[in-house]
Amino acid sequence: MNGLRTYVVVLMLCISGFNHAIANDANEGKDDIMKQFQGLNSAGWKEVFTDSCEESWKEKWTLDGLKAKITHSAQGIDFWAGPTRKDDSCHAVLWTRQSFKGDIKIEYEYTRLDSIPAFVNILYVQATGSNIDPYSKDIAEWAQLREVPAMKTYFNHMNTYHISYATNPSASDDPERDYIRARRYMPSGKGLDGTDLEPDYFNTGFFNPGVAHKITVIKKDDDLYFYIRNNEKDHLCHWQNNNLPPITEGRIGLRHMCTRGARYRDFRVSMLETNE
Repeated sequence: MNGLRTYVVVLMLCISGFNHAIANDANEGKDDIMKQFQGLNSAGWKEVFTDSCEESWKEKWTLDGLKAKITHSAQGIDFWAGPTRKDDSCHAVLWTRQSFKGDIKIEYEYTRLDSIPAFVNILYVQATGSNIDPYSKDIAEWAQLREVPAMKTYFNHMNTYHISYATNPSASDDPERDYIRARRYMPSGKGLDGTDLEPDYFNTGFFNPGVAHKITVIKKDDDLYFYIRNNEKDHLCHWQNNNLPPITEGRIGLRHMCTRGARYRDFRVSMLETNE
């Protein structure tokens, strides 16, 4: 009997040590990723696009969706999608008129304005068309096909990175619906199947309504970083695109699914000087 007890104690100690080692490895991995991000963030970036978001959006942006509402103030641009739930015509996307090639850094301030417990905001990073008629590589050439901004038009006919965030107004409502997720659209007619970039980040506790967040996104080679901070905390998401074709150029888009609203200010895009 004493031998059995000894065996159980030893086994439990081994399991505890194994779990501790796994936790240490995970923490070290997070530290390494943060160091990589910090190194990239302080690298030689050259600002190539800037918008205070206090004046008319039409000079630097174009809009998909006829039912969006956009207003300006000293606090930034208030961008609202259309008011009807589950109505494709009520989605909306703001696109930069400028296209960006190579490694890029995107920085902006984001404040959620709605309290809708559904739908998402999406950042599109370097979007181009599938180059299959009529969806030419320059997405501006088929903007009329996106006057009703149905999601399928984008994931079936574009090459781009997609980062969805601000998915739930309060993490306490349903932690599994509070997530940040990345995709690489593959315009192959299979929809979203096979587009996920791992991992998903659940129960983040960010993006409560009325709270300003600073967002920094870096795309370097096949690595994608999404760094969020507010006055209380910060968090880094990281994905690697190891299995799908790389994203190398295109426009940047801000997508609001139906009923969603947010304020943006101080939107900036920079390129690594080695891109030039």
